[in-house]
Amino acid sequence: MAKAIQKQALGRGLSALLKDPENDIKSIGDKNADKVVGNIIELDIDSIEINPFQPRTNFNEDSLQELASSIKELGVIQPITVRKLDFNKYQLISGERRLRASKLIGLASIPSYIRIANDNESLIMALVENIQRHDLDPIEIALSYQRLIDEIQLTQEQMSDRVGKKRSTIANYLRLLKLDPIIQTGIRDGFISMGHGRAIINVDNQDIQTDIYQKIVSQNLSVRETEALVKNYQESLKPVVAKTNKSVSFTIDENQKKEFTDFFGTKIDVKMARNGKGKITIPFHSEEDFKRIIKLIKS
Repeated sequence: MAKAIQKQALGRGLSALLKDPENDIKSIGDKNADKVVGNIIELDIDSIEINPFQPRTNFNEDSLQELASSIKELGVIQPITVRKLDFNKYQLISGERRLRASKLIGLASIPSYIRIANDNESLIMALVENIQRHDLDPIEIALSYQRLIDEIQLTQEQMSDRVGKKRSTIANYLRLLKLDPIIQTGIRDGFISMGHGRAIINVDNQDIQTDIYQKIVSQNLSVRETEALVKNYQESLKPVVAKTNKSVSFTIDENQKKEFTDFFGTKIDVKMARNGKGKITIPFHSEEDFKRIIKLIKS
């Protein structure tokens, strides 16, 4: 408890330091920057602006109210992270739910980690910290990755190194953005999962995508059932190859059959299928007749 009180007092002392125009810190090399950057400091909530690079766009009101009640009872347990913009002016990097909940209960200040970062670093930090700390929906994550590609010109390999995710994982999220907007909304609202979306994306036609989406929702299809539905659709697109009957490479005429009959002294039955395979049936009428045919074959 003593350490907590000491830490809180330190945070308030540093907060006073930041409000002194004579000690305005703008870079990591400025005087007293080492006392501020990376430390927990009580900042006025009104001095903090929302990060325009924030990947999260949906905030559940019930969840915010629950967090607000917890903060009212226990305080802000985990500080938010901000970057310094100007004198007594900061921009949120991560912790928007905590900031919003604190505003709901009328807090005047909030414990904060202070960073000094440019816009590119702020975007990357916001993405990484929010993905790791909060349950963003798959489309929000995909949009965040796309912003890193568009605004920071990162390749998927570079992004993999920066955010600590496999390249294949990043690629799977980005592919979701090829889905029809209606389906993207369905994923964000929780009507279908990312697994459903990954199955649907294998269909190029967006009209068919939405048809499949409606079936998933109306019939409560599982991901496995959706994959089977997509597979059946893809199979239906394949051209039907007409089966060709192989012609027999040779024929047996009546004279050849007669030669068999004359040789064995009994009517020989010769049958042949269309693939050229066949059989010869040699009938016999007694044991003596059978032995006679055997002698003919051996001779």
